[in-house]
Amino acid sequence: MFVPTIDKGFMPCAVVINKFKEEVSKASQKQLVKICLERLNSKNYIYEIETFKDNTGHDEENYRIVERIAKTMLWFAGGYKFYISGSLKIYEQLAKDYSPDGARAFDYKFMSKVYHHEFEVVYTDTAFPELNEEKIPMKNSLNGCRIGFDAGGSDRKVSAVIDGEVVFSDETVWFPKINEDPEYHYEGILDSISRAAKYMPRVDAIGVSTAGICVDNELMVSSIYYKVPEEKLDSKATGVYKRIAKLYNDCPLIVANDGDVTALAGAMDLEDDSVLGIAMGTSEAGGYIGKDMYLLGWLNELAFAPVDFNKDAMMDEWSLDRGCGVKYFSQDSVIKLASMAGIKLDPEDSPARKLKVVQELNEQGSKIANAVFEDIGIYLGYTIAYYAMFYELKHVLLLGRVVSGKGGNTILAKAEEVLYSEFPNLKHIKLHMPDEKSRRVGQSIAAASLPVVE
Repeated sequence: MFVPTIDKGFMPCAVVINKFKEEVSKASQKQLVKICLERLNSKNYIYEIETFKDNTGHDEENYRIVERIAKTMLWFAGGYKFYISGSLKIYEQLAKDYSPDGARAFDYKFMSKVYHHEFEVVYTDTAFPELNEEKIPMKNSLNGCRIGFDAGGSDRKVSAVIDGEVVFSDETVWFPKINEDPEYHYEGILDSISRAAKYMPRVDAIGVSTAGICVDNELMVSSIYYKVPEEKLDSKATGVYKRIAKLYNDCPLIVANDGDVTALAGAMDLEDDSVLGIAMGTSEAGGYIGKDMYLLGWLNELAFAPVDFNKDAMMDEWSLDRGCGVKYFSQDSVIKLASMAGIKLDPEDSPARKLKVVQELNEQGSKIANAVFEDIGIYLGYTIAYYAMFYELKHVLLLGRVVSGKGGNTILAKAEEVLYSEFPNLKHIKLHMPDEKSRRVGQSIAAASLPVVE
């Protein structure tokens, strides 16, 4: 096993869970625990794992493993209802933790808000749900007259595409994060889309790439609504794109998280499917294109999914949980490791400036700074193996400020070394770092390809 130079307490989820499975396989008393996570329209995700039988001295160990898997499911796939089968002990503790006053109150309240449905945990051995996957086909087709819109935090981009040819493209500066009136957002988005529409004889479809959590083509939680008061986030605000599609004969509409669209753009460039994008910047963001070029309707909020079993791991200030991805694959990770290694950073500096300081030290040949990026590479190698327990993977795209420059090359090399030597069955997964041009160009055009036009 690879042990980080700085963060020696790192306990990779993939290693801990695989060891648990191996020990359970040798046990004489065991049970099959099933977890189903349900979201809108009865779509769901199901995970099964054998554990030690209840009341055989392993209850705490069983729960720790299953709860971490359940939390990962929650932030990868998203949902508002857990079905548990096979263990009353695990069910009872899970229901207690995922409650308004439980240890996972943040997760409970967040998912209740996203899905407009009170989060719940239920037990059933007789009516366990059948698998009901959501599959939104991405045919990479640009037939007809399409508009692609990319809603960023500082600018908005739009493209008009006729049978695959871009006939109009525009980028406009806007300030969504400081405006309290959601009509500002509506008018800005409509302005871009209506200008693109003028360059086409008709609008057959609209595809949208946006920061935030999208459910049923609505924007449930997003940084672009950062200043909008809760009472103003009504159906007109969350359904802003549906409002605009109605103006164009209620044309086909797909609204997708920008991480998913980035993964789609990567899949189009690679001419392959099963692509996970991991953006390491202010936080850890993700996007996924599945087998046969499907979007799965998942959240892909990697930042809140666990990656480290160490109970003393750094706490995320928002969710109040420990060992979650945001502290391993973002500028927070660089700052955390640099501080642990004794690198002096100015407390008055912004996180982005602190990251830059460590990167500059690394470029100058600092061995301590290099160890920071090697540790992140070790984190990443083990974590990709963990992600592969939930995602079907052929490719992983590494994006964001943390992987820029020399440090990014170190992260990539170390991650590959860990992944391929520790998990030889995963050698088919290829890691990529697209150049800056590839990262920026084509987002709105990829968005235009989202809807299916017959």
